[in-house]
Amino acid sequence: MRKKLEIAANVAIILVAVLLGYVLLDRYVFNRPSAGRPTIAAGEKIQLTDIDWQRNGRTLVLVLQKGCHYCTESAPFYQRLARQAEQSGKVHLIAVLPQARKEATDYLGGIGVTISDIREAKLGTIKVRGTPTLLLVSNTGVVQKAWIGKLRADGESEVLRSF
Repeated sequence: MRKKLEIAANVAIILVAVLLGYVLLDRYVFNRPSAGRPTIAAGEKIQLTDIDWQRNGRTLVLVLQKGCHYCTESAPFYQRLARQAEQSGKVHLIAVLPQARKEATDYLGGIGVTISDIREAKLGTIKVRGTPTLLLVSNTGVVQKAWIGKLRADGESEVLRSF
């Protein structure tokens, strides 16, 4: 009886280890979206209210958040984006943060990013799982391209070429 109990315990330990390994690989290596937390994708309409997408033309939505170290580390890139958007006049920039507008404005000012159109929205309501996320949106409010996370130089170049 003792031998059978040992075998059952060993099998249970192995099953738990395999399950844990699968969950860790799925979440951190394959980085699939978690159930119940969808990620917005190209072709989907973004759920932001009171925005005249038609008037804006193409819009680059920067989804950031105070306390996100990747957002803060990417500040020089966002500064370049803001300058290029202003110079080209071809893309409208919107910053979306989950913090209140005053706190969001202070955060962006603190990292030297000048964006006049700042919105407050919960990340889940716009189907964004994490920050930073950049969304290129058409004049109909449909996401054309999404960039997620802190971008490397080639990703930053791709965003800048989208202007």
